[in-house]
Amino acid sequence: MELKDRIDAALAAFLDRQAAVIRGIDDSLGVYAETVSAFVLGGGKRIRPVFAYWGARGAGLADSEALVACVSSLELLQASALMHDDLIDGSDTRRGAPSIHRRFTAMHEREGWSGRPEEFGEAAAILLGDLCLVWSDELLCSAGMPFEAVAAARADFDLMRTEVSAGQYLDVLSEVRRDVSEDTAAKVARYKSAKYTIERPLLIGASLAGAGEAVRAHYSGIGLPLGEAFQLRDDVLGVFGDPAQTGKPAGDDLREGKHTFLVARAWAAADGAQRAALDAGLGNPGLDEAGVERLRAILMDTGALADTEHRIEVLAAQAEAALESSRGDVDPAALEVFAGLLVGAVKRDF
Repeated sequence: MELKDRIDAALAAFLDRQAAVIRGIDDSLGVYAETVSAFVLGGGKRIRPVFAYWGARGAGLADSEALVACVSSLELLQASALMHDDLIDGSDTRRGAPSIHRRFTAMHEREGWSGRPEEFGEAAAILLGDLCLVWSDELLCSAGMPFEAVAAARADFDLMRTEVSAGQYLDVLSEVRRDVSEDTAAKVARYKSAKYTIERPLLIGASLAGAGEAVRAHYSGIGLPLGEAFQLRDDVLGVFGDPAQTGKPAGDDLREGKHTFLVARAWAAADGAQRAALDAGLGNPGLDEAGVERLRAILMDTGALADTEHRIEVLAAQAEAALESSRGDVDPAALEVFAGLLVGAVKRDF
């Protein structure tokens, strides 16, 4: 069975147990539990669990179902982040389906319940996101890994959650302050994505295996540039990507006003007219297709898209060099997997 399938199986078994608990509280909570399962199991590349698993294997830990279940907890953390992120951004879709707050808003409207449907949808998304966060902790600790290994991994797991929360807030703050500096964009990319997506999962795996500082240093050397490249590719796809691949409408990042490296580069190189267009279009939820095309043209004409693609190449090369330097300290089989994951993360083709 492929690793992704094993992760899905571990998640399905855990969610089935949790659904039984929730249904036992009240019959009306069936949809509440089923929505989490549908969201978690309905898509996703399992990037974080995969990196954590191979981080552990690369540090010498043997394969086991307990290890697979333990690292699967990161997918529940990701589900929490996505539910909250979609609510913050007012996103209508996720993975080609309605976002959680939109699903519950629609349910309220169908049932004809009292109150505002939007408030009910928002409340449900907050609660379900919190529930996934709680469950991520529970699965990490109850998967069957030795107590000492889990205790060692908790420091990275806890710091990971702190960093992604701070990175998310900095992202929101940069939007309302209209901060288009490259420095802020880089910090958001590092703490909201780079460390959270790749470096921390690798380090969690290293901790589960009891790895020393040499392996951890190698993992940081691989994970940080690769994670930043992953985020920059995400930024490009958020503006120029195919909705069939991204699961979100094209140009949504522009409507949400995300101040990414791509936007920061465009702002720095833009003339007065281009800056005025960026200022008027970014963060405008009513931006139509023509408006999206105007902003895309600016991102290309200022060289921002080319600069971002070049930055992705530089970061990928740094990660590849770090990978090569780790030979002798990291298991060769894991390094081969890392090499494939490097290509997949940069191209977003897993």
